Amino acid sequence: MKPQERVKFWRDLDLSDLELLRATFVHHSFAPHAHEGFAIGVINRGAITTSYRREQVDMPAGTIIVINPGELHTGAPGSEQGWTYRMFYLPAGKLQQLASDLAGAPRDVPFFPGPVIFDNTLAYLLTNIHMTFEAQINPVVERESLFWWLMAELILRHADDPPPLCEVKQAQNYVARVQDYIESHYSDDVSLQQLAGLVNLNPCYLLRLFTQTVGLPPHAYLNQVRIRQAKRLLAGGCAIAEAAQQTGFSDQSHMTKRFKRVYGITPGQYLLSLN
Repeated sequence: MKPQERVKFWRDLDLSDLELLRATFVHHSFAPHAHEGFAIGVINRGAITTSYRREQVDMPAGTIIVINPGELHTGAPGSEQGWTYRMFYLPAGKLQQLASDLAGAPRDVPFFPGPVIFDNTLAYLLTNIHMTFEAQINPVVERESLFWWLMAELILRHADDPPPLCEVKQAQNYVARVQDYIESHYSDDVSLQQLAGLVNLNPCYLLRLFTQTVGLPPHAYLNQVRIRQAKRLLAGGCAIAEAAQQTGFSDQSHMTKRFKRVYGITPGQYLLSLN
């Protein structure tokens, strides 16, 4: 039985220039067209075939799609069941700025030699990060951090001329200031843009700098702080739902998952251990 065609298209409200698509196409074929910015995604099921620079290119499940801005291309089913994929659409200037920030000097818009990339690790991460954006239960800083880290890895690993990474002076001081802010505002839904503004760095560069220095990206560090504070509240007699609310988690279930991931037990099991 063939899957039914389904399409969901939306814009992430926290990253206003970012558009997303999740779709299954069985019979549909795209006419020749081009995107103003980048189209980046992953084939999850089936296969798609595209005409790209006068060549037919097959994209099976598990491969990454990268269409450069302005490149004319088509899209048609490459298998009987069609194809299912998840896509990100973003302005070319965003990746140009990211490449420039990584290099510490102006760079051209990154160019990817072909529309299909075989990279199992990044394909898996693309799918999971896209699902995170769709669910929208994770903090803004987590979605931003995951997305821009992934885009940086895509550029560094697969662009035709990846930028050399620059070093930032006083990196330890910048990171310490961001850590202090997170420690004081752990219950807020802080964004990567806010954190970067504290130290006058680009969000994408702060992400890489923070991760290299601390060993965790900002969103993971925020989760560590929140869980630590939640544990203190629970030990002081606070109810689980109240602890989740006071520490900035979207709900009790979200806190429970994070708590168990860190401590190996649920908040409820922790409360029982206190008696």
